[in-house]
Amino acid sequence: MDRIRGLFQALAAAANRVKRRPRILAALAVGICLVLVASSFVLLSGLGPSEASSSPAPTGTSIAALPTMGATATTTATTPAPSPTPAASFVSDLAGGIFPDLSSPYADLDGVLTTPALAHRLPMAIMIDDQASARPQSGFNGASIVYQAPADGGQLRYMLVFQEGTSTDIGPVRSARPYYVRWAAEYHALLGHYGGDNQSLKEVIPAMSQSIYNMDALNGGGCPYHRITTRPMPHNAYTNTNSLLACLPRKHYPATIDTKVPLRPFTDDLPRGQRPSHATITIPYRNQVVGYTYVPSTDSYVRSIGGQPQIDMATNKRVTARNVIVLWQSLTTYVEPGHNRPVVGQIGTGPATVFRDGQAIAATWQKKDDTDLTRLYDASGNEIPLVRGRIFVQIVPTGTKVTHTQK
Repeated sequence: MDRIRGLFQALAAAANRVKRRPRILAALAVGICLVLVASSFVLLSGLGPSEASSSPAPTGTSIAALPTMGATATTTATTPAPSPTPAASFVSDLAGGIFPDLSSPYADLDGVLTTPALAHRLPMAIMIDDQASARPQSGFNGASIVYQAPADGGQLRYMLVFQEGTSTDIGPVRSARPYYVRWAAEYHALLGHYGGDNQSLKEVIPAMSQSIYNMDALNGGGCPYHRITTRPMPHNAYTNTNSLLACLPRKHYPATIDTKVPLRPFTDDLPRGQRPSHATITIPYRNQVVGYTYVPSTDSYVRSIGGQPQIDMATNKRVTARNVIVLWQSLTTYVEPGHNRPVVGQIGTGPATVFRDGQAIAATWQKKDDTDLTRLYDASGNEIPLVRGRIFVQIVPTGTKVTHTQK
């Protein structure tokens, strides 16, 4: 009974330390009850500590419901189920959160196994042009996370977020938009860009000064950038990971990630026999169609633009992804003198689909405020783990029809 009393006191002390976190208190209360019952059973049955058996902790995280294998399935989603759910209703299976462990060899942003020195480098989010005259771009296959969302005049724009990976060329580098700044703030990243709209420069970037490290080529941050001669301005500004890293000390920016940055959960690949033999994703935008084709042998997706393979000019190889996340978010505009600027509704909650292992998982996204990490929950309210590797996040306007085929 002294052991039971000691366990009870330890759990109560832990509860006092987290008294502002209701979910963890609830979990502690359940834990206390389970410990008391289990300990009493051991004592009554006459088993000593050395005789009690224990099972090893499971590795990875399972998904409660994945599509049935074997049959051919075609899904067309227009702002799909589940419907937006109030943030308060979510109960994450990761209560307490995951944060960078600087001794771990797993990269913070994409879960890739590497070295601790590379796994926890400062995230570097670089704005990338997507106009036709800017293609093919450079840097995708070195990035941990890639965002693509609508920009001015129906054009699209990318943000490439680097951590453990490298690229000899990254570009063309373009200007910032408010919603990209907020996504960069989720990782307390360096934000690399060539200027921006008025709202980004005068309001959002100053407001995010505690959550981003600004590297604006037009406002005192030109250190890592250069222009090439084979493309016309403004589609000829470039950088690379070595230059970005070398410029951090000049701006007195840290070399490693903030250990208070929350992270996503990751899991290992499905066994080969459980993966579909074929799957595709088709994502239409106003001026182009983005496609992904699943490759079961590597458990990855190859990417296409307008039906043509997308090539990363830095590696001269096909652009690939291990996870594709589609977020349905509202798209409106506001008028800045001479421009119609986009506004993406990225705060709150809404429908999403997570594509991984060749399969589609219906999800709900949640972002509580400007700097909060956008999280993905399944129908049971559990956070969905991603497979280790590059993540493409596709933001589409509410009502967009995204098609997924699988067999």
